[in-house]
Amino acid sequence: MSGDQQPASREKRKRRGPGAMSRWIQQRANARTNRRIRRGKSKFMGMDLLILNTVGRRSGQPRETPVTWFADGEDSWLIIASGGGDRNPDWYLNLMAHPDKATIELPGRGTVPVTPHRLDGADRERAWQRLVAAQPRFEKYQRKSEREYPLIRLTPR
Repeated sequence: MSGDQQPASREKRKRRGPGAMSRWIQQRANARTNRRIRRGKSKFMGMDLLILNTVGRRSGQPRETPVTWFADGEDSWLIIASGGGDRNPDWYLNLMAHPDKATIELPGRGTVPVTPHRLDGADRERAWQRLVAAQPRFEKYQRKSEREYPLIRLTPR
């Protein structure tokens, strides 16, 4: 293999996303985390977690993903689409493809149907500043990415 073929292969893998083994490991970790959240253990690395329920954009199958959330007023939540490296995570793409089917699960509150709103412009900037003040690690993650992390406000339907 010549030297110029190797970077092209890496670039191709990067665009495709994680491999089968990586997806399998992530699915197992997510399932374990979801069980913990449902048992009332909703903290990870000092951050609050909820379960985001979406519908697969291609498969139409239900999906459950643990995500970090931040309070946004009394009855709405902010989430950051930070996973996925330089591409948006699958849960975000599913959420935006089927926003009318989204629900969240919070310990002690049960399932809540929600409507997602992607924040842009000044709204996003204000929310981003609050989030990185609360969890500076997200600013560090953002600096390492080539894409701007979407911020989504979830409001009850």
